[in-house]
Amino acid sequence: MEQVSVVLLPGEAEGTVKSLETLPLKEVGSTRWFKQHEYIEKLNMQAILNASANEDEFVKEHLVSYGKIPTLIQKLISVEIWKQKVFPVLCQLQDFEPKSTFPLYMVIHHEATVINLLETVLYHKEACETAEETVLDLIDYCHRKLTLLVARSGNSGGENQDRLPPKDISDTPSLQEASLAVLRGSLLKHVEQLCSSLPLSALTQLLNTHNLPCVLVQLVEHCPWSRHSKGQLEKYTDGKWYPVAPQDHLKMTKLDGQVWIALYNLLLRQECQQKYDFNNYNKNQLLKLQGFLTEVLVDQLPNLLDLRRFLSHLSVTDPAPPKKDLILEQVPEIWDQIHKENCGKWKAIAKHQVKHVFNPSEQDLRQQAHRWAETYNMNVMESLIPEKPKCGFCGAEAAKRCSRCQSEWYCRRECQVKHWQKHKAACELMAEAMRKVQ
Repeated sequence: MEQVSVVLLPGEAEGTVKSLETLPLKEVGSTRWFKQHEYIEKLNMQAILNASANEDEFVKEHLVSYGKIPTLIQKLISVEIWKQKVFPVLCQLQDFEPKSTFPLYMVIHHEATVINLLETVLYHKEACETAEETVLDLIDYCHRKLTLLVARSGNSGGENQDRLPPKDISDTPSLQEASLAVLRGSLLKHVEQLCSSLPLSALTQLLNTHNLPCVLVQLVEHCPWSRHSKGQLEKYTDGKWYPVAPQDHLKMTKLDGQVWIALYNLLLRQECQQKYDFNNYNKNQLLKLQGFLTEVLVDQLPNLLDLRRFLSHLSVTDPAPPKKDLILEQVPEIWDQIHKENCGKWKAIAKHQVKHVFNPSEQDLRQQAHRWAETYNMNVMESLIPEKPKCGFCGAEAAKRCSRCQSEWYCRRECQVKHWQKHKAACELMAEAMRKVQ
């Protein structure tokens, strides 16, 4: 049997999980915060390795036994608030001139890392159960991000246009949001599939408070993971936009599948049908799906045949209104709690971080870079990829790596040259971090 790379041994993973803690918002980017980020990165890598190799998932077991799922959800929402409230203020401060932008990039990247880890462990029912009431905060988070994706795609004027690269690091690229949406879609799928083991308010929140079925209909309509660039259809896969050959225009992507599976589960589960309000607006929105359920789509995901039958029945009937059971509704608290603790202090937090966080000494920067190099070991990173590397420009199988940053792959020299303008910024960041280690 092929030896699987190891990031953390079971005993090390247990100690790492026990060390996870919540930190104040002003600590984001500090040495203490980066230590927590390093813990989560390593746990995430090991969890993926174990799940991929069908081995004992001891990372999940430790997170469950020590009750750390709520801690991960708190970290996720904390960095989300920091990006929305503190980061824009930080970028406007005149004395904000970081010696290296790589620490800032790592803070922004932190959100995706936490989502990755949650997605892997919440596949299991017991992990969802130990989230307890914080699963409501997770549902709330997923809804915010999905509606943001819908809003951005809805403002594109119908056909998605070419998207320009960000002018500076404060301009969050839409590609990053799309990348996170891949994970959010899968994460949400795990949550709603396990709705029977969640708090009573979770299903109400999914179906009625946030009306997730109608949000998913909007995603199907606008399809933000598909665009036309210079007359060429491109689809977003594995973190990049790839051109699509004419014969593959109707081929379902991972994102398409996740949205359709979520709709299937939310609309066909008996407990969901009993709680969802099929009023005129919701009914008309759902019936829009009929135009997308073509034979080609159903052939790729045969379960959708049942969804098509359900919609045909819905079009000629008026379902009974949901029963109004007397339920003491729980509400998500993490966002409100963090916001209340820091409201009006955003500028003070930003100034504190300029002085104490994002202007480290050369020695601190070298130590940080050394830890990152150990955490992001290329041999381990490559073992996390289930397929052979793909070309960063055309998407074909690649065998050559960028010699400067060692992080991007190409199938030939011509693709590397054509992709350089887009790759340049990330390449310089990675190369800078590697120089600091030396």
